[in-house]
Amino acid sequence: MVFCARKGMGIRMSFKVLGTGSYVPPRVVTNDELSNFLDTSDDWIVQRVGVKKRHICTTETAADLAYEAALRALENSNTKPEELDMIICATVSNEDIAPSLACSVQKLLKATCPAMDINAACSAFIFMLETAAGFFALKKVKKVLVIGAERMSRILDWEDRGTCVIFGDGAGAMLLGTGDNYIYSKLNTIGDDTVIRIPNPTGNSPFYEGPENKPVVYMNGQETYKFAVNSMCKDLKEIIANSGLSEEDIAMVVPHQANIRIIDAAKKRLNIPEDRFYVNIDRYGNTSAASIPIALDELNRGGKLNKDDNLALCAFGGGLSSAACILRW
Repeated sequence: MVFCARKGMGIRMSFKVLGTGSYVPPRVVTNDELSNFLDTSDDWIVQRVGVKKRHICTTETAADLAYEAALRALENSNTKPEELDMIICATVSNEDIAPSLACSVQKLLKATCPAMDINAACSAFIFMLETAAGFFALKKVKKVLVIGAERMSRILDWEDRGTCVIFGDGAGAMLLGTGDNYIYSKLNTIGDDTVIRIPNPTGNSPFYEGPENKPVVYMNGQETYKFAVNSMCKDLKEIIANSGLSEEDIAMVVPHQANIRIIDAAKKRLNIPEDRFYVNIDRYGNTSAASIPIALDELNRGGKLNKDDNLALCAFGGGLSSAACILRW
């Protein structure tokens, strides 16, 4: 599925970024601390994943993280909660199935707009942008708050060194307004639960006769790596070409921060200078749906983005799903 918002191709562009925000819990867990109870080491984790430390919740919920990121995005855009026309959130680690994370954020902000969640795992932030673009195209909204927030530490098996060392907790938010900076995007889903899966608890129905589920992340690392590298390269090449741009025109690639080896492998297959790939996995780990907006907030607040920069965002994850888009800053 593709969405084209480029002039001359039938559909007008639909939004621009008004502000960004992010938040991570203050508790930092280093690789050395993990090695106290896991058969692992700092060298092993850095070499295989690229993570040196991550932020982990102690008392915070996913809603707490999302709320703090939202406040920062609203402040950055000089926007009040009552101005919001919609809140869209993405998470796989919310405390509750219902109310949704977006509903919890709406309550904390004292906003009055519609609010809903999207579940597309690590690809969800771009799925949210696509959803927001539709509402802007229909002229039903003027300001939309999109948030990716994850308390991944809640759904990890902390005895499995193959998964728990990868992830971290955090939230990122963007305030979108009417504009023409969403250029082109692509969404992709291949229904498959054999590579990445996060089951719900089995429950205690006296009639259930199926297998017990442990509600933690299950991941086939080798298959995840292959899917991620292939989809990242294919999706980026397609959206760049179909946007009428060249790879040289891309000012910054902001990939989902899943594994440094995935990003490094993609660099070798693309004709984009390596220093244009933004990487912060070493400091945060994989924060799933929050990783791209956290990175964008860092770039924005660090003064590393210029007006009219062409940004290529790409993500991949459970579903299996992948997504990519061109966003003009």
